[in-house]
Amino acid sequence: MAVYSLPDLPYDYAALEPHINGQILELHHDKHHAAYVKGANDTLDRIAEARDKGDFSSIVGLEKTLAFNVSGHVLHTLYWQNMTPDGGERPDGDLAEAIAEHFGSFEAFHGQMSAATTLVQGSGWGVLSYEPASRRLIVEQVYDHHGNVGIGSVPLLAFDAWEHAYYLQYRNVRPDFVKAMWEVVNWPDVAARYAAALAATPAG
Repeated sequence: MAVYSLPDLPYDYAALEPHINGQILELHHDKHHAAYVKGANDTLDRIAEARDKGDFSSIVGLEKTLAFNVSGHVLHTLYWQNMTPDGGERPDGDLAEAIAEHFGSFEAFHGQMSAATTLVQGSGWGVLSYEPASRRLIVEQVYDHHGNVGIGSVPLLAFDAWEHAYYLQYRNVRPDFVKAMWEVVNWPDVAARYAAALAATPAG
């Protein structure tokens, strides 16, 4: 029984043009994200098989593969929701106040998020997260799908810096893609995630 499933895109493939073209979106969602979903489900089956046999000789590799695929699925599901044809500009309300408090200004946050995404080594992500232990916003670099992040941090906004997210349109010029990403950010979605993360943090 499949545990994970591929979500539908909340817009048409071409809806984010000219910032992200439809061919990239179709391949990214239907092929790459789908592969992470299949990989997660297949790995769960292999772990169950190992458990039934009592043979855990391959458990280290299986656990790493599961983390890779589940994190890829989670981040991509967030990524699609984080974008909208009506995006861009900047946030307002509580999210805007938190960004100003924790980064100094929106411009400072914009610079740090852009740099984190552009300069991630190899494949990875730039992510705005809520860190509940300090109740603050932080920017994280995610290597591949599941490294270099704080335990318990809650991703709110994800910029995909894997080449499959941009290469067909932007070639090897990742900074141009990151610049385009700011034009499609769905700030109401990010704000709702921030509010939910705050509400889930115990007082004290």
